[in-house]
Amino acid sequence: MAKARASLLFHQRIDYDDGAIVEMVIWRVPTPVSPSTHGLKYSMFYGRPGLREVGYDNERGKGDHRHVKGTETAYRFSSVEQLMTDFWSDVMTLRGRK
Repeated sequence: MAKARASLLFHQRIDYDDGAIVEMVIWRVPTPVSPSTHGLKYSMFYGRPGLREVGYDNERGKGDHRHVKGTETAYRFSSVEQLMTDFWSDVMTLRGRK
């Protein structure tokens, strides 16, 4: 019997002229990444090489959480649309566009 595999749903990378990077990846996974209960694995990154300024992800053992300027807090995942909205809101705040 073949083992179920993750499937890539979304991947985008944006390189800004000032050296900043946005990279967003979302995978559908066959079983939730514990302790998350949804069937997605995601990583949202904003920063520069070697410096994460904003990050959203759901790491095994930690579940859904966010990083902003070195501080990690729990994140309540509700939908991909809300995840994107929240991530971009943090990015635009740091870029001075909110």
